[in-house]
Amino acid sequence: ISYYTIASTISYLYFQLLTEEFYMSVQSSASLKRLNHLQCEMSVVYHEMSLSVGQSDSVIQILYTICDSGGESCLLHDICNLTGLPKQTINSAIRKLEQEHILYLESTGSRNKRVILTEKGKQLAAKTAGKVIAAENRIFEEWGSEEAEKFLALNERYLKCLRAELKRLKEETM
Repeated sequence: ISYYTIASTISYLYFQLLTEEFYMSVQSSASLKRLNHLQCEMSVVYHEMSLSVGQSDSVIQILYTICDSGGESCLLHDICNLTGLPKQTINSAIRKLEQEHILYLESTGSRNKRVILTEKGKQLAAKTAGKVIAAENRIFEEWGSEEAEKFLALNERYLKCLRAELKRLKEETM
């Protein structure tokens, strides 16, 4: 056996060991895998809900945000923050909804704009995003206040911890 073969074999085995250790250290826990699976499944269900009411996901999220903000209007900035959609996606969907006379934009005097539903838009929102909100409300009613509060409290706690991890990650990369 040549030195090259031994050195190559050792290098290969060392690389495999490092790679295996790396992958072992970044594998998701069973709980995280379950959470990721549930979040993906929920996204699929919300997508199917959007399709079932004849709208795209982005349109439903915009209408949902307006409904959740009082039902008639909300700031464009709030839609961007609350949906997590890219600004370009939101702007494209809003332009389409403007052309269909579902909503219009009104300047608030600053750099922000208010997104306002027309009468046609209010009817569409009730038949689409309103149905999604009603379905979600039925789930919370079925659970009862105690279970709903536990669910919300755990989600808030997870979000708080996730924000702390984001802060830690940003500090590590500086």
